[in-house]
Amino acid sequence: MAKTNKVTVTEKNAGQKIDFEQSGTRLIFGDDEIMLNAAKYQKDWDVEVDICRDKSGNLTIGTGSGLRYVAQVMIPAATYTETEIPAEETAEAPAAEDEAEGSDSVNQKTTVQRDKNPLDMGDVTVILWSIE
Repeated sequence: MAKTNKVTVTEKNAGQKIDFEQSGTRLIFGDDEIMLNAAKYQKDWDVEVDICRDKSGNLTIGTGSGLRYVAQVMIPAATYTETEIPAEETAEAPAAEDEAEGSDSVNQKTTVQRDKNPLDMGDVTVILWSIE
């Protein structure tokens, strides 16, 4: 199994912070109150996930019912590895200008295969806010 890097942690302000642990690409906040799989949230653009506490004291994802920030998870845009794949040769008739030049070239098109790279948790930042 591949080694998973630890997230970068930033403390936004002074005071007690929520406990969290990292397990692979998963971040578990509080006493197993809420789990976020950062790899599932990663898109082709940077993603910011807000973890808040609502008026009942429960953790929520998003600010809709949240009263106070607890943490923000900053997930970088996905990266890709591109591999050129040569096209199979097709025996199409040459274009008129090729015939004029006496060329016997074959039409070929190259495609590019894009494979999403695994999320490097070392590129993820968890910003912790005071819970006091």
